[in-house]
Order: sequence, then structure tokens, then C-alpha cells
Amino acid sequence: MLHVTFVKKILASGAPCPKCADVEERLQRSGLIHKIDRIIVADERDTESEGMRMARKYDVALAPFFIVTKDSKTNIYTVYLKFIREIFGAKDSTETEEAEDILRSNPNLDLI
Repeated sequence: MLHVTFVKKILASGAPCPKCADVEERLQRSGLIHKIDRIIVADERDTESEGMRMARKYDVALAPFFIVTKDSKTNIYTVYLKFIREIFGAKDSTETEEAEDILRSNPNLDLI
């Protein structure tokens, strides 16, 4: 059985994370939001919020991220496009957009 949790962040200012809002809007637009079993919030103002605890548990430093459990195995996805492709077999972008998403999610990478 597949269970998908979407973790989005609220910034210390109280504003929603722009990247998280973008991903949520893309999920809505693509019709995939109904396949998300649970949405939780990582609130930077509350280190004990459920999302912040999940980020610590899975050693995730970036938001949004997805916790996917299938057949008792849990995988974490921090790249939206990889997540929808591998989990739902969906395509929501061009190769260029996918590469940009990977770079945004991995600031330690650089273009050559």
C-alpha cells in the first residue's frame, strides 16, 4: 500500500515558503493533490511542529519534501519532478525545468 505525505514549510516570518506554495499549486493543477494522503507543516517558529520533527527524523534540510511509504519501505523525495515521475509516472515539465528543479533543491551543485 502506498502512503504519501507532503511536508511544506512556514517561514520564521509566518509567510508560506514560496517553493512549497509553488509545488502545492502544481499538485493542484496536475490533479495529483488527491493522491497525497497527508499534508503536514514544518513551522520554523516551532521546532516541535510535526513537519520540523519529520525533517529531523529523515535528515531533510529543504522544503518541500515528500515521505513515501510503500510495502513498509520509506523513501524521501526533495525534488518534486523526480517524485511525481517515480511515484505517479507523471510528467509535469520539460527536461530544462527538471534540471532547474534539481539545482534549486541542491544548492551545492553548479552548472558546468
